[in-house]
Amino acid sequence: MIQKIETIEQYNRMFGVETKHPLVSVVDVSDYAPAADALTQTVRYGLYAVFLKQGVGCRLRYGREQYDYQAGSIVTMAPGRVVTTEFIEGEHSSWKALLFHPDLLFGTPLANRIREYGFFGYDQHEALHVSDQERRTIEDTFAHIAAELDHAIDKHSSQLLTVYVQLVLDYCLRFYDRQFITRHRANSSLISRFEQLVDNYLASESLQQSGQPTVAWCAAQLCLSANYFGDLVRKELGSTAKDFIIGKIIAKAKHELRATDTPITIISEQLGFSSVSHFTRLFKPTQDKRQPNSAKPHNTPYENSVNTPAHGSLHTAPDRLL
Repeated sequence: MIQKIETIEQYNRMFGVETKHPLVSVVDVSDYAPAADALTQTVRYGLYAVFLKQGVGCRLRYGREQYDYQAGSIVTMAPGRVVTTEFIEGEHSSWKALLFHPDLLFGTPLANRIREYGFFGYDQHEALHVSDQERRTIEDTFAHIAAELDHAIDKHSSQLLTVYVQLVLDYCLRFYDRQFITRHRANSSLISRFEQLVDNYLASESLQQSGQPTVAWCAAQLCLSANYFGDLVRKELGSTAKDFIIGKIIAKAKHELRATDTPITIISEQLGFSSVSHFTRLFKPTQDKRQPNSAKPHNTPYENSVNTPAHGSLHTAPDRLL
């Protein structure tokens, strides 16, 4: 049975915590041991949450996958996430959590920035592993929020709380960036697998059968969430996964235009474009004003012209990759 947690009051009541503000809570759970018939708990969260795990007495599962969630790690959740917690019989669990309702963001600068925190879309195997110093930083910021919650609610409360909440999220962003750097070797291997995945896809009949590969599809093949995968590629390559895929398609298009007599309409179809216009929009004229058909051998007839110079550049991404 899925339990729904839609309010701060509901979560606080589960652990006997006083609700000091209807939209924000910092919860410190120590030595929690559920009853034998409640070792597995599935919850659908209607809140944002940042959990800092301090013990080893439970595992988190999202869908069929377990979170990479050890002692001293952080996992985040956005509204709508369904998570199963599997408590270990005879073990005690401890964690600290910051929870805030989406209504807290209304009319605040954080409302415009919340989408920047892509880690709320991370899932299995993608927890943040923090150092002792990073853990203390998060705990100290939690303590500042708890202190503000002890203050009587006034006209400044919402602004101050959102500032502290944003500080927690900014720290998580910084620490995830550090984790991407320290895992560079493993990430480089994943980038190589990504490149091979795209190359194999483009060399197969999948383009015509299923269309162009999407970032979400590539991420799923590599057993990562789209958000985590996109952030990882951006950190490693300095560009987006979508741009990487488009670059591969451009390279294949140039080869087909230069090396074959295949009409552009057929090349467009083979590369998974819904129309020739989408195909031609991949390229833009270069400064030297060369003829659009320079990518084709001069003695090759074809149906339409397209600007594909040797150093043509990306103009507009095909709709299927958006």
